[in-house]
Amino acid sequence: MRLLSAIIFPALFAVAFAADAAPLAAPHQVDIPSGHSILHAQLYKPEGQGPFPVVIALHGCGGLAGRSEPVQPRYRDWAEQLIRDGHAVLLPDSYGSRELGPQCRANEHKVHARRERVEDIMASRQWLVEQPWAAHDRISLLGWANGASALLWAVRPQLSSHSVEPDFRSAIAFYPDCRISAGLGWSARVPTLLLIGAKDDVSSPPACRQMIDGAHGRSALARIVVYPGAYHDFDRANLPPHAIAGSADATVPEHGYLGTDPEARADSQKRVAEWLAR
Repeated sequence: MRLLSAIIFPALFAVAFAADAAPLAAPHQVDIPSGHSILHAQLYKPEGQGPFPVVIALHGCGGLAGRSEPVQPRYRDWAEQLIRDGHAVLLPDSYGSRELGPQCRANEHKVHARRERVEDIMASRQWLVEQPWAAHDRISLLGWANGASALLWAVRPQLSSHSVEPDFRSAIAFYPDCRISAGLGWSARVPTLLLIGAKDDVSSPPACRQMIDGAHGRSALARIVVYPGAYHDFDRANLPPHAIAGSADATVPEHGYLGTDPEARADSQKRVAEWLAR
């Protein structure tokens, strides 16, 4: 089994690298009214007039932008896959819009998943339903880590009275922190898929399982997939598993393990496409 993994792992990495190397047009920055401020976002849109189904993609605690580009490769990689399936992709910049850098190691958070980031989600959807190229009944949410935690708050039934019609089509959360939501009796008003690695020691797989299991019978469809052996950031291309303790990188959490799991990455790509096509 170890020999087979040693053969498959580099091969799948090569495939991922080839996909990452494919050209993708630069995103277009859009400015979205949000209360008394402006939310900056990056937009990838297929060619043509549409209307296109749209995915609002929510970055993690490391922020949206890279060192010299408006969108980190990990999110550009997903945008490329979604565009290939015919979706437009809107990436709100919750930190950059507030002139903040990465928040993974911030002692005092100025942007909270359950408050400011939910406001950004709702502002993004309000803007999208005003766009003629957007399929207003096919706007979905996709989030990673802190962005996924915000997504879980945004799809709770308690927020439906504040939402714009029509509601989100579906939601997909990669490795959110479920510990608070699990203790508050979380449920969803739209179909929600949660993907997490069994060895994720940054988030909490047991809390996510408890949260999803507890929602059965009083929620829209909610499912969880736990990938055996996978760590946090398992869907990120070309990231060998490694410990992050002692790292000076402000874009990652202080403790735990990160790394690609090629099999989980490939399966998650398939599941995301199927969930969005529902």
